Amino acid sequence: MALTAIEKKTMRIAERLKDARLEREWSQETLANKAGIDRKTVNRIENGHFSPSMTTFLLLCDAMKVNAQEIIAK
Repeated sequence: MALTAIEKKTMRIAERLKDARLEREWSQETLANKAGIDRKTVNRIENGHFSPSMTTFLLLCDAMKVNAQEIIAK
């Protein structure tokens, strides 16, 4: 089944979040701890099994000190 445009965009955002984490050489556990969320949530977001709420997305961006708008717009 083909992905919708929204699903594709969500996957790209998840990839960018993962890339930002890897650039910092952080584990999922490290990011989860800094963002105050569960490691399993980070894993599910990065693997496209879960779309984060806006709050969770902003917590992740803030923890990594990345601009949320840049993550979305790339």
